[in-house]
Amino acid sequence: MIRLVGAGGAGKTTIGAALAERLGMPFLDLDAEFTSSHGDISAYLAAHGYDAYAGRNVSLHSALAGEPERSAVIALSSGFMTYRHDVHPDYAGLRQHIAMSELTFVLLPSLDLETCVAETVRRQLRRPFARMPEREEQVIRSRFSIHARLPARKVETLRPVDAVVAELVSMCRGGGRSGAPHGVVRPGETA
Repeated sequence: MIRLVGAGGAGKTTIGAALAERLGMPFLDLDAEFTSSHGDISAYLAAHGYDAYAGRNVSLHSALAGEPERSAVIALSSGFMTYRHDVHPDYAGLRQHIAMSELTFVLLPSLDLETCVAETVRRQLRRPFARMPEREEQVIRSRFSIHARLPARKVETLRPVDAVVAELVSMCRGGGRSGAPHGVVRPGETA
């Protein structure tokens, strides 16, 4: 499974869908899956709190990943890698697995904090569920260092989607080696 992590507005959904299409794989958006299973995220947060949401999100991710792991591109929720380690019994191990996977990519508009903050806030404010600009800035500032410190490979998204997708395809294939991405079997092929 190819996992895309990073801030809200980093391009996980747009790039993930394009990457999945390019690789001939299904695309899963964890936020969309949560909404489909549990209703509006904001309403869920208001009714149950952030920790309950985080725990449900971890369970949902595990159900989507399946056993053994399926071949898909999944965009994780923006806070997924920032949850408290005790929000779910499996979270600490799952987070470690995701962070160390060769098929996990951290998407950020820029690796420069100020550029990343400005672009993320700009992108988030275009969304219908956007918070106040100050709140959006606070969220990205609090999560930027967590995402930047993850051992997974970082990909800057402040450029055309096709260029980002081409870089991801190359990285999945081990830096340009031919064949399907490591651990990925295309439809019609055998492992």
